[in-house]
Amino acid sequence: MERKIKLKTLNSHITCKICRGYLIDATTVTECLHTFCKSCLVKHLDEKNTCPQCQIVIHQSHPLQYISFDRTMQDIVYKLVPDLQENEIKREREFYKSKGLPYPKDNLPNPGEVPDEKANADAHAESDYHRADEQVNVCLECINSSLKTLKRGFIRCSAQATITHLKKFIAKKVLNGMEKYRDIDILCNNELLGKDHTLKFVHVTRWRFRDPPLRLQYRPRIDL
Repeated sequence: MERKIKLKTLNSHITCKICRGYLIDATTVTECLHTFCKSCLVKHLDEKNTCPQCQIVIHQSHPLQYISFDRTMQDIVYKLVPDLQENEIKREREFYKSKGLPYPKDNLPNPGEVPDEKANADAHAESDYHRADEQVNVCLECINSSLKTLKRGFIRCSAQATITHLKKFIAKKVLNGMEKYRDIDILCNNELLGKDHTLKFVHVTRWRFRDPPLRLQYRPRIDL
């Protein structure tokens, strides 16, 4: 049976908490996974280094390096809100025209078209941070019987992802709640890893001359 849902019931999930409008160029804070319009978030981070929604410190000195374009969320918003994408493209074109500048998205597919990934790779490079990042293969192994073993211990993700991101991923899978990530320790070669270490840093400093994948272990947190 087909069930219709009013758009207003979803507004809290697809609107920016800064401007209160529908998300445009949806951009997610990788530390806490809250999403905002890109322009709103960048403007906010010019003056502060905290998430506008939960106030968590994104990074002490370089918060802009810890935000990423959220293609999935933006696609959802455009599919749910009638004419939003067409109207936004029109406004953008008028803005660039008023500045005497070429419209940078002319090489991107029109609404409803299936994108040619190879042809549009360069055009998406600046906004698609997840796919453009260097990737790393990771094997996550449980070393304590009090935690469940991941059904799929092998993942592939951005080398810029941090240990905190992995903790949240594991917590969601084995503790049934991403907010419980602080109850997990992650180690490499039996060495406890810092929460802000990126996978690139871990690979270079702990796994540089070893064969892939990068092998990490997880266990319940041990307070020292």
